[in-house]
Amino acid sequence: MIRFYYNLAPNPMKVALAMEEMGLAYDPIPVDGRKGEQFAPDFLKVNPNGKVPAIVDGDTTVFDSNAIVLYLGEKTGQFMGKPSQKGELLSWLMFVATGVSPFSGQCVHFRHFAPEPKEYAVRRYLFEAERHYGVLEERLAGRAYLLGADYTVADMALWGWARLVPFVIGEGAWAKFPQVKRWFDSVSARPAAARAEALKGRHSFKAEMDEEAKRHMFRFLAPAA
Repeated sequence: MIRFYYNLAPNPMKVALAMEEMGLAYDPIPVDGRKGEQFAPDFLKVNPNGKVPAIVDGDTTVFDSNAIVLYLGEKTGQFMGKPSQKGELLSWLMFVATGVSPFSGQCVHFRHFAPEPKEYAVRRYLFEAERHYGVLEERLAGRAYLLGADYTVADMALWGWARLVPFVIGEGAWAKFPQVKRWFDSVSARPAAARAEALKGRHSFKAEMDEEAKRHMFRFLAPAA
């Protein structure tokens, strides 16, 4: 059984969706980032970068959410598209990994959590988040999924962050991206997505973003030792 180190953030949730879609048995192990559990010595042996998600599959350890969904797709032979689409699959998966994910995360940080002054950072990351979703809007026009008719691990990777589009960009964000919203509703209606969302009831995580949580989540804010 796969050991799945997770919390309810976007990146672990994309892995939860992938495992549910692929019918893989897994043991969800909570790692509460707002309590600093990602820096526990035992977890750092799994992921030296101190972040979730990570999985241990027998003798194989994989961290980084996009690496995990690719690993699981290759392991099971599922949701990898047609062989002729391999380049497209990797391109859109990396678009999520290097674009959607980090720019969405930075947009959330500066819009909701960073101390002042932050106007320039908010403008920059909001622009980039909206730009990336604009690229997706054009891609999904006339396509059911990122690769066309085939639902793949690239869609699963995108779903993790797409769940938070209004939080990332602001209220009314979905009105700007109707094709992305149509795609998102389609993925969210899948039974595997409901099972992934049900992880919310498996373990409790700290909800407050208090000073202790900020020290753990944004370590550069912690006072020097």
